[in-house]
Amino acid sequence: MPDVHVVALCGSLRDRSYTRLALEHALRGVEAAGGTGELVDLREYDLPMLDADHDEQGDSAALKQVVREADAVLLGTPMYHGSYSGVLKNALDYCGFDEFDGETVGLLAVAGGSFPVTALEHLRSVCRSLNAWVIPHQAAIPRAHSAFDDDGAFRDEGVEERVLTLGRRAVGFANIEQDPATFESAQNEGAKN
Repeated sequence: MPDVHVVALCGSLRDRSYTRLALEHALRGVEAAGGTGELVDLREYDLPMLDADHDEQGDSAALKQVVREADAVLLGTPMYHGSYSGVLKNALDYCGFDEFDGETVGLLAVAGGSFPVTALEHLRSVCRSLNAWVIPHQAAIPRAHSAFDDDGAFRDEGVEERVLTLGRRAVGFANIEQDPATFESAQNEGAKN
């Protein structure tokens, strides 16, 4: 699928971020499927905590434009306290239906311990409330501290394949016919205000 552009939002600010590393692998899957990929490193954006009384703050307009222009979006997060990171939450709070309505979204989460399932579930709910189309395949990386070798390669081929598949699916489903609006999106009053 030529001309499919996928952006990957990294919800981690760490210098050696396993989330960022995993998203880089997912973007290799995007390229293998014939698309182009772009890592959106939120460390490079000035995004103060959202103040709903102000339409735009810091680099929020630039972030929204990058997301809006993408054909598909990958959301990557470390699991914090059973959910996704505040960094990613704040970035998503700046976005709304203009960025995500009908958008194809892929989910990736890493955890220091066992599988980050609840972080993925919470992100799926947020995306549904914005009427995004979430790829059924998702990538979970447990025990991230031991998932990569010193060169940043995956130690487990099965985990690597799941992450690469997420990137390929983002390209393959980027132009999927969208479903009617979800019930959740109709109830999302905050995004309409």
